[in-house]
Amino acid sequence: MTNNKSSNRIVVPEARQALNSMKAEIASELGLSNYEATDKGNLTSRQNGYVGGYMTKKLVEQAQRQLSGK
Repeated sequence: MTNNKSSNRIVVPEARQALNSMKAEIASELGLSNYEATDKGNLTSRQNGYVGGYMTKKLVEQAQRQLSGK
């Protein structure tokens, strides 16, 4: 049985600030102003999903560049 705790834990706590900055930057690029102060419950699933999806895309791109040595 699963517990109700979030599985979205930051494995490297030192990365928290960089991830939050990336999230704010991506939200701004997507036209979501003042994302940090916005109640995420007032946003649509699509809006929240876009931010998370683009974050994942950029993180994967960074990892691929790093692994390829570029």
